This record gives sequence, C-alpha cells and structure tokens, in this order.
Amino acid sequence: MTRPHLFAPLTLRGLTLKNRIVVSPMCQYKALDGATHDWHFLHHAKFAMGGVGLGIVEATAVAREGRITHGCTGLYLDEHVPGLARIAALYHAWGAAAGIQIGHAGRRASCARPWEGAAPLANGGPDAAWQTVGPSAVPEKDGYPAPRALELDEIPAIIDAFVAAAKRALLAGFDVAEIHGAHGYLIHSFFSPVSNRRTDAYGGTLEKRMRFPLEVAEALRAVWPEEKPLFYRASVMDGIEGGTTTEDTVALARELKARGVDVVDCSMGGMSGAATLSTRKISQGFQVPLAEQVRREAGIATMAVGAIMEPAYAESVLAEGRADLIALGRELLANPSWAYNAALELGLDDPYDVLPMEYSFYLSRRAKALGAD
Repeated sequence: MTRPHLFAPLTLRGLTLKNRIVVSPMCQYKALDGATHDWHFLHHAKFAMGGVGLGIVEATAVAREGRITHGCTGLYLDEHVPGLARIAALYHAWGAAAGIQIGHAGRRASCARPWEGAAPLANGGPDAAWQTVGPSAVPEKDGYPAPRALELDEIPAIIDAFVAAAKRALLAGFDVAEIHGAHGYLIHSFFSPVSNRRTDAYGGTLEKRMRFPLEVAEALRAVWPEEKPLFYRASVMDGIEGGTTTEDTVALARELKARGVDVVDCSMGGMSGAATLSTRKISQGFQVPLAEQVRREAGIATMAVGAIMEPAYAESVLAEGRADLIALGRELLANPSWAYNAALELGLDDPYDVLPMEYSFYLSRRAKALGAD
C-alpha cells in the first residue's frame, strides 16, 4: 500500500521529520515573567505522545517589552532556558522534533489576555501597561495608544535580542527556530505599509519595508546551525485596504530563501486586530491557497495552517503539492490524537505505531478482538 503523504518523512537540512503533522504555535498566556511551568509541559505532552512530527512552542518574546501580554513566554533571560529545554526534551523522547517561534509584539504588545478582552492594558495594577514600539507612531486601531517610533540606532539592538533568543533556544535543544513575521507584530509591522510610514532606509518601497525582516533572518541564520532548519511565519496578505498582498509576500519569500530560510508558515491578517480572534466566517483550509501560491511562485517549502480538520483534506493538500507541512492548532486542542485518527482513516499500514507502545499495544489488541484488524 502506498504510504499516505501525511506520514511520509520530510528532510529539511540535517533534520528528518517522521511525518508532516506540525503543532502550530499556540499562545497559552500562562507564563510568569516569561518563564514556562507545568501548564506548558502538559500542554505539549499531549501532542508529543499523540504522534506529531514537529511541535512548535508558542510565540516567545525576545525582550520583556516584546511580550503580547504579561502571560507570554520569553527567551530574554537565561532563566527561561530550563523550562523550555524540558519541553524540547519531551518531544524528542517521543520521536518528534521540537521547534520554537520567536518574535517581538511591537505595537501589539502590552495587551490583556484574549479572555480578558485583548485590549491595550491600562496604567496601574498588577498587569500594568508598558510603552510599545513600532516602525512608526501609528496605532493599531482608532482609540488605541500609539507606539513609539523606533529610532534608527535602536534597530540593531532589537536584532541583537533576536540573536540572543536564538542562542538560548539552541541551549534549550530546539531543532527548528521560527521567526514570527506575521499577525501585526513588530516584524510584520515593518513589512506592511499600513503600519510603516517611515521615510528612511526601513520604509517606503517594498524593498525598504523588507529590510528589517531580512536583517532578522540574516542574523538568525548566521547563528542558527547550518544543519537546523529556519522557518518564517508570514501574514501572506493583510486583507485590508492598503495592506500587503500575496505578491509582496512572494517577493519577500524569495529573499528569505536566498538568506537561508527553509519554510514559510503561511497565515494571514492581524494588522487591524488579532488574527486568531477574528469573527469572520471561515471554511476548512481557508489559508491553503496562500501556502500554495508562495510555494509555487517563490520556490520555497511552505506550511499550511488554518482550520485544517479532516485527515482526508490534509492529505489532499500534500498530495496536490499545495504545501509541504500541515500545521494544526485548535484541532489538536480538541483531539490530541489526531495523528492516530488520521493514520486509521488514511489506511496507514500500522496505524497503532503512531502512538506510544503503552497505548498502541492495547488499542491494536482491542481492534483484533473486535474483528477490525
């Protein structure tokens, strides 16, 4: 029997993933001054034991002021390394690769947690606001506080913070680093003309708006080992008037590839509100066409993400060459054993082998007793 594409290994540089199923980075908002604890470990344990090929830890700030909320994870202190190392080791123990997404929230920092409204924080109290920064003093929405426009001589220090975070990620044992260049956060805000009104070397033309994202990518590729893949999450289109287009992101993806980025993780939106809290109606795989276009026109591997729920649909995306990896978020929250269910549905020769032996032993025996195997 032909092996399903979803369970075919994928080699990226010196790393071979056992399958194409990826845990999308999902912010938990449970960290304490950036530090992970048991919640994060248990969150990832379900997925590691569920048979994924790669698990990516949530958006992790390169600076304290770069957190989205007070509950966001960080890699701005050496003290953050042990907790994250525990998660990386967990994935490795179950045969999966471990990744981490690093970023800076920019003008979308200093916000309340989603279930508290996600609005900008007020001054005072235990969860007090802090000054946000961006390429220009353009607020995310009318009535929101404007970020402080970064001075030209401040930009190198932020790039240095990305480098320092990447080095800590290496100490923690991660196999993949993903640059967060989407959802209205700092890197994306430099790329989008909606938020970038600069007239210097970092703003104006598409080439100048690409400069900061590309400098971050170059700096990380210089310290991230040659054998380890580097991902980049992009909002492929802003989806609002005057925002970036898929053609803009294709151009960026070509330049990212030339600088050693291996995979573009294709999302969208976030320039005028949290992409994950959008109330607009969506359909399964609504962002897959974006991954397909970037893959085809930029000649780079892509990861599809966004309401991918059915194994047969995920398989078709890979079989048709529309993406190289399938990232799942909320579907894994609902069903941490999604990979096992996919193996059963798609007819993998030994679907029970997807799970740990302590589970597969009993499930395979049950199937035989029921005459299903």
